[in-house]
Amino acid sequence: MFRQFPYISLLAGSVLAAAATLAGVGVVYHLAAALKGAPADMCLNTVVSSRNLLEAVVRSGRKIRVVLVSSFSVYGVAELPRGHVVDENTVLEPHPEKRDSYAQTKLRQECLFHEYRQRHGVPVTVLRPGVIYGPGGGAMSSRVGLRLPGLFLHFGGDNLLPLSYVENCAEAIVLAGQSAQADGEIYNVHDDELVTSRQYLKRYTREVEPLRAVSLPYLLLRFASALVERYHEYSRGQLPAFLTPYKAAATWKGNRFDNGKLKRLGWRPSVSTEEGLQRTFGYLRAQLAHA
Repeated sequence: MFRQFPYISLLAGSVLAAAATLAGVGVVYHLAAALKGAPADMCLNTVVSSRNLLEAVVRSGRKIRVVLVSSFSVYGVAELPRGHVVDENTVLEPHPEKRDSYAQTKLRQECLFHEYRQRHGVPVTVLRPGVIYGPGGGAMSSRVGLRLPGLFLHFGGDNLLPLSYVENCAEAIVLAGQSAQADGEIYNVHDDELVTSRQYLKRYTREVEPLRAVSLPYLLLRFASALVERYHEYSRGQLPAFLTPYKAAATWKGNRFDNGKLKRLGWRPSVSTEEGLQRTFGYLRAQLAHA
């Protein structure tokens, strides 16, 4: 059975007290991370809490496996050619300062786990999910585009979405914690039957709600992002740099994806993409009806 690690001890309490709660624990599944907020708060809730957890594992004096759920956002794909296959050997983000706070803190979090494995021998397994979706989750990934009042800006074009249905992702996480050969390894987590951004948006507007969408080709998006970046500098930050050429390349240039390593571990998606989309859109449709 799973046992929840006390969240408060990772931020404000004693690391020694936290270590005591690990008695009898063989595997810790670490899914905690801040998705939004001020940069300092995101660092506190993602990086500092992770460091305290790792210190607790070290001070416990036991070989406790830690399974970290990381993110595709740690990959440095902005400077790679369009269509590059993203696998576990793809370079990590070389310019996190050019990305958003989430990408920065997730990269620092993952690097922290690798450091503790090297320095202290903490058994670590890292999983990098793509776009996790399913009932209870959000409707649109930023990989599809940006939703504005009354308008949806479709940036993703015909790029593949690295979708990971929530049940499939959870099964991969559990498998990683139970498999001895997963120690020290990194795994991409996404489903097999990937759809494009355009296909996802088309199905959403047909099965959930109609959207007034405008599609921007990638070259036009690069031009628009350059204007936003230039005006951000000209206005001395009055306009946030929410869109830059680097961010556009990292998110919407377009990649292919490989989950072969996870499948060699023995994982197979139990829910097909078709079934996952039906469940997700049915949930979203019901939520709108109740609203």
